[in-house]
Amino acid sequence: MNLVRSLVVLALVAAALALAVYRLNHLDEGHVAASAASGGSDAVERGRYLVTAGDCIACHTAMGGAAFAGGRPIDTPFGTVYSTNITPDMATGLGAWSRADFWRALHNGRSRDGRFLYPAFPYPSFTRITREDADAMYDYLRTVAPVARANAPQALRFPYNLQVSLAIWRALFFRPGVFQPDANQDAEWNRGVYLVQGLAHCNACHASRNVFGAVNHTLDLGGGLIPMQNWYAPPLISKVGAGVAAWQPGDIEALLHTGVSPRATAMGPMAEVVFRSAQFLAPADVRAIARYLHSFAPAEPTAPTPAANVDPRQVAQGAAIYQDHCAQCHGDRGEGAYPAYPALAGNPSATQGLAANAIKAVLNGGYAPVTAGNPRPYGMPPFFNTLRDAEIAAVLTYIRTSWGNAGTPVSTVDVERFR
Repeated sequence: MNLVRSLVVLALVAAALALAVYRLNHLDEGHVAASAASGGSDAVERGRYLVTAGDCIACHTAMGGAAFAGGRPIDTPFGTVYSTNITPDMATGLGAWSRADFWRALHNGRSRDGRFLYPAFPYPSFTRITREDADAMYDYLRTVAPVARANAPQALRFPYNLQVSLAIWRALFFRPGVFQPDANQDAEWNRGVYLVQGLAHCNACHASRNVFGAVNHTLDLGGGLIPMQNWYAPPLISKVGAGVAAWQPGDIEALLHTGVSPRATAMGPMAEVVFRSAQFLAPADVRAIARYLHSFAPAEPTAPTPAANVDPRQVAQGAAIYQDHCAQCHGDRGEGAYPAYPALAGNPSATQGLAANAIKAVLNGGYAPVTAGNPRPYGMPPFFNTLRDAEIAAVLTYIRTSWGNAGTPVSTVDVERFR
């Protein structure tokens, strides 16, 4: 009798949980009304701008493939997701989709056939996009050249490849909701929020994630290691360290429009964002983003804490390596030569707590993005075959603890982690 009672209780609990998951996955999922016909060339041009601002081409274009035809592999801790074809091809793309179908994908994270979409497609951010903007994006995508390219099957491990697993994830971590302006702020500030938190989906990189791959909303825009790429996206709203909020608005605008600023140079994934998307933003939108991010700035700058536990022998070794390989461009005292070579003295990107970006820059080198404001960027050579791990650790420790910098030492293990 007790066993029967226990089984009944378990069945009721399971049914209640299933009902809760179902309802949470159908929030704001009523009938999606058809919108009016396209607004014509103006709507298409506006849609082109919005698609560019959302950097849709970056994920939906495979290396060497046709624009928006999908097939780019996106590595995640749970397997590989392949981006889909969003050209207007009838058989393999969005040709059979309506505006309501497209809106449903952005707002609710559901495909035309009702299947849940994987959040590698950043619908947790895109849900904030307005219906009017979604319709304009749809109108533009209908004008791109259709490409017949079948979508690759997703390669996620069990149980992440199951719709039921995705339903549970969504019930726990996703809530649809269009952006609502803050009545206590002006239009420019609200536009910055809309772009940063919605269309530009900055949270996709600049936020930490839990073990299930969901953004830790308590650390929203608080910075995080980009999964599988090992680049660190610095915090956008932090008041200290590499936090962008402490920058002057003009420096934020310069980085977005040109890829270089007195505070940092865009490299790695951010260089691609600037190259494909941010440099084409309207000046008013760049100002709005800078205004929003700078609104988190501290009233007064925080004094750096002196570095501790630094081995003087490692620093001495690093100083010698710096003079041999770095000083010619970055200066004897890390003063740099802006805009060609960034300063290392007082550079929060070089001294941030996690040295991932500095290590990857020394190992792999790289260039700032080519932009209208920086058409011939200077580059940094790779040192992965020139310097041993211990030497890279030494030179970075020297940089992070010299000229007033207050970074922590870098170990050989740190370099091995990001090599």
